[in-house]
Amino acid sequence: MKILIINAGSSSVKFTLFESDDEKMLAKGLIERINTPDAALKYSNSKGAKVEKKIRANSYEAAISEACLALMDRSFGVIGNLTEIAGIGHRVVHGGSEISGSVKITPQVKQMILDCYSLAPIHNPPNREGIEACENLFPNVPMVAVFDTAFHQTMPAHAYTYAIPADIAAKHKIRRYGFHGTSHHYVAITAAAALKRDWSELRLITAHLGNGCSITAVNRGKVADTSMGLTPLEGLVMGTRCGDLDPAVVLFLRRIGYSLDEVDALLNKKSGLLGISGIGSSDMRDLLHAVDAGNPAAQLALDVFVHRLVKYVGAYVAILKGCDAVIFTGGIGENVPRIRAAVCDHLGYLGLELCPQRNKANELIISTDASTTRAMVVPTNEELMIARETARLLHS
Repeated sequence: MKILIINAGSSSVKFTLFESDDEKMLAKGLIERINTPDAALKYSNSKGAKVEKKIRANSYEAAISEACLALMDRSFGVIGNLTEIAGIGHRVVHGGSEISGSVKITPQVKQMILDCYSLAPIHNPPNREGIEACENLFPNVPMVAVFDTAFHQTMPAHAYTYAIPADIAAKHKIRRYGFHGTSHHYVAITAAAALKRDWSELRLITAHLGNGCSITAVNRGKVADTSMGLTPLEGLVMGTRCGDLDPAVVLFLRRIGYSLDEVDALLNKKSGLLGISGIGSSDMRDLLHAVDAGNPAAQLALDVFVHRLVKYVGAYVAILKGCDAVIFTGGIGENVPRIRAAVCDHLGYLGLELCPQRNKANELIISTDASTTRAMVVPTNEELMIARETARLLHS
């Protein structure tokens, strides 16, 4: 059964086609700069073919139509016609507190996505537009929505409740939601399988580290806590986001003349590694180059990043009453041994000893065989997780 995965962003659409029976990725692509004269398609298939070309894409429907044409192309396509696609899975960022799992898309589900626009104004509108585009292009194909927030709905109330007046929180749906849920879910299951244990037996800490960063405590298959909150701004230090911050900083900035829009841009787009280092880049590779060149501001940014991450690991160990494995994923987590080493250097009290050779090689298990708590590197695959969820719901 062939499953098409759609991830519609604010100006782009990522698409992946899987054969769900053996979980083989058949083709993938990216359509970027939608609604501009510079719209372009990047496409590759499992046989090694690669295509890059300019296209016309003045809507999400036009963009997804171009994806379909690429999938059916006689030279580099992987299907003969669209009837081969049995189901479509959509990544949706926010499902609010009402949606606690993946769901088949219905008018009611689309309304719930619409109701969460205020909670995810950048992501949910294009997610919904991608769904409606596919409804027009694939009128008889069942579709599934997989939500970034759904996995975190297993959190207990004491972990997701903010200490503000309950009536205000309820009226405006103010609570911790958490994000990157599909990634945390995937790597936790994959790590458990690698350890040859059922994840319902394990206490895991999953660290998704990229331009956006989040960390989650998974207690026997359920989320005990996670770092991102009402929005993806809370928690760890990120590429351009500040993470945890005294709320009074916002009030102070307003008092001295910053507008709400300026504060929003400051905390979301100008802070984090970019803001502390002052090197003009939020990329961890650039930051490490600056550190090695002796830049003290870059060194401070790196130290703050690691300190915040270590602090969260310690807090989650306390919440979980121990830890079986610390799992690194995401662009930084999967590819920067230096960050993993800096974090694991603080975790000897857990019986975790890093193996430098395994860490340098980005192996699955990077701790020594004698370690009582494992350190692991698990490449995330959100698209495959969405395909699995889509196939599961279609079979049910």
